[in-house]
Amino acid sequence: MVLAWLSLTFGVALGSAILPVISIELFVIGLVTQQPHISCWWIGLAVAVGQVLGKLVYFFAARGSLHLPAFLRRKEKIGKPPSEFKLRWRARLETVRVRCHRHPHWMFGTHAVSSVVGLPPFMFTTVLAGLAGMSTALFVATGAAGRFARFTVLAASPAVMAGWLH
Repeated sequence: MVLAWLSLTFGVALGSAILPVISIELFVIGLVTQQPHISCWWIGLAVAVGQVLGKLVYFFAARGSLHLPAFLRRKEKIGKPPSEFKLRWRARLETVRVRCHRHPHWMFGTHAVSSVVGLPPFMFTTVLAGLAGMSTALFVATGAAGRFARFTVLAASPAVMAGWLH
């Protein structure tokens, strides 16, 4: 039965990584309150693996290694120049990308903090890591370690709070 719950947790984590409207945090809190016998370590591992595998889609797409289907790509209007807003946004994005290449340790640090704390948003640092050309191994290791820490602590929090209240 535990394996079924962990498989479901992995699936929800994978889905929440791809579709950010799903809240894995709420799912984990609900799971540990309903199934307190499941170890927080296993829950943290299932979520970390699911989250990082799901975010690899965005990482590879931002890097240019994964080509999105036509319906997900923006279409440029033929004969119509880009708006001033689009030009400024592209220039800012290029500036950030160049700075990330120039200072790769910043991207590592930002991604590491984001994977644990969630600020800046993990989705944002995932795309930025792809744009900056972060190595896949470093992206996976940093993201998995941070997500594991975040969700293990989250899964343990109801038990810790219950212990403090008694």
